[in-house]
Order: sequence, then C-alpha cells, then structure tokens
Amino acid sequence: MYKDDTSVPESQEDLDEITDKIRAKSAFAIVILALIMFLVYFCSIFVGYADLSPSQIVQVWMGHGNWQNTYIITQIRMPRAACAAVVGAGLAVAGMAMQALFKNPLASPSVLGISSGAAFGANLAIAFGIGAIFGFYSVSVMAFVCCFITLLVVFAIATTRFGTPTILLLLAGTAVGSFFGGMTSFLQFLVDDADVLESMVYWAMGSFSQCDWMDFKISLAIVGVGVATILLKSKELNLITLGDEQAKALGVNIPRTRLIILIADALIVGGCVSISGTIGFVGLIIPHIFRTLVGPNHKFLGAICVLAGALFLMTMDIVARNLMYTEVPIGVLTSLLGAPFFVYIMRKKKNEIW
Repeated sequence: MYKDDTSVPESQEDLDEITDKIRAKSAFAIVILALIMFLVYFCSIFVGYADLSPSQIVQVWMGHGNWQNTYIITQIRMPRAACAAVVGAGLAVAGMAMQALFKNPLASPSVLGISSGAAFGANLAIAFGIGAIFGFYSVSVMAFVCCFITLLVVFAIATTRFGTPTILLLLAGTAVGSFFGGMTSFLQFLVDDADVLESMVYWAMGSFSQCDWMDFKISLAIVGVGVATILLKSKELNLITLGDEQAKALGVNIPRTRLIILIADALIVGGCVSISGTIGFVGLIIPHIFRTLVGPNHKFLGAICVLAGALFLMTMDIVARNLMYTEVPIGVLTSLLGAPFFVYIMRKKKNEIW
C-alpha cells in the first residue's frame, strides 16, 4: 500500500474513529463530484462549433426548437458528453483495479497491452474492411474482439505449471503490447489511401466526434458490467494490496480474483476503445489522485473514481472542442497532461514500496 501519514490506531475506538473520518471524507467527495459532473455535462451541451444561444438550447429542451438545433443538441452534443462520461468512468475504475492488483501506482488499464490489441483490431477494420459484416460498427467490434484476443495471448504466455505470476503477466503484456503496436504501425505503412491513413491515425489519437446514442448504450452495457464486477471485488482488492500471502491467509482466492479482475479490465478497455479510440493516462491520473485524498479503501475509492473519471474526460472533451480552431484529439490532451504526471509519480514514489 502507499505509505500513509495516518497514525496506527491503538484501540478499537481509534480504528472506528479513523474509519468514520474516511467514510465522511469519501461521502463528501462523492457528493461534490456528482454535482460538478452534472454541471459539466450541461455545460458541454452549450459549447461547440455551432453558435447556439442559451435561449435556443432551452427551446430545444422545451420541445420548441427547430430541427437543426434539436439535432445538434440531442444527437451530437448530448451523446458525445455521455460517451465521454462512460469512458472516463470506466478507465478510471480499471486503472484503480490494475494499481491494486499489481501493487504499483504506475499501473494503468493498458498495462497488459490490451489497448494496443484493440487499436490493431480497429485499424484492421479501417484499412481492409475486416468485420464489414457488422456494418457501421465494424471498427468497434474488431477493437473489442482483438482486445480479448490480446488478453488470451498474454495469459497463454504468462501461465506456467506453477500458475500465472504477476511479474510474468506484466512482462508478457509489455511484449504483446509492443508487438501489436508494431503491427498497427505496419498496417499504416501498407495503406496507400491518404484518406484511410488519416482515419487510422486520427482514430488512434482518440476522439468522441463520431459517438451517438447507440455507441453510448453499447458502451454503457459493456463498461458497466466491467465496472460493477470490479466494484463488487473491492474487498478482495483491499486485501490483495496487503500482499498475496496475507490475502490468501484471509481467504482470498488470488488466481481466481486476478482472472476476474483482468477480464473485467478487458471488458472496460474494449468497450471504451471501441467507441473512442485510444485515450491514455486517465486510468493512471484519477485513481492516484483520489487514493491520496481519501485513502486506499476500494469500497469508497471505486465510486469516487467513477465520478471523477467521468468528470475529467468530459472536461477534457470540452477543452478539445474549444482549444483551437479545429478539434484537438482528446488522446493528445490526456497524454500531454498525463506524461508529466507519470514522471511526477515515478520521482515521488521511487524510494517507496507499495
């Protein structure tokens, strides 16, 4: 676990007092984040390339807006913000689980290379039309399928007759992720159509510009299952952070729990990448910040990550739409923000053992 300044409780009363303080702090954070998240969601409806006045937006909500304004608000801006919220929440919770599972504050949802696998699948669909049977959703389906194929490959490589050690999972994930990253670059090299290549590159940068309500419904169902699974395993995650031996002694089935968490992580990453492309560092930044603020109890931290991740990515999407004369890919913004944060964590935690 992270080193903490909290003094060691000397009695049950002290422990109860500390627990109550953490619970109160977490509840306060949840309420504040929920209020800000809904405020940002409504703010995102007011910003965009189409110059709509507040009165025009209110008219749409009242059912009196013209067709064009109604379409912009209800079919472009609202589903876009909703998809950003789902992806942000999912990546934040997945990052929280990976940091707990691997006992490493630098872990992220893509630590096993599944994001690279999903990106490879999406590029296959874009470049060569593989998965065209799924029509408009061929890119999303291929990204999701290849995400799970990557997870299976990583497990196949890391599993020995003695089990599946964490260190081998990390090494296998790094190798497989690098392989699929190279394959994605090779696909881009093979493509000679400038428009197709532009689509591949832009998709890899991450964006919500193509999201609609169907994307939201599909991603909500897939990501929701993964998030719910991780939240239900919050007690096991708390025990695993104490160390595998202590967790086993307290009745945690480590291999089974690890497998369930990793499948849930793949569900989340697959569901997110399939609609938004590759967006990095969300699962690194959010869990780390709020673990520092409210403590490492995943029962509370999970709910906070859902709200904070949604709030963060909706805010980044607003910035992406308004930072320049053209939309900036949101993955670029999160990388520019996340890379310095990654270095900060690495420097701060270099002498600590989690």
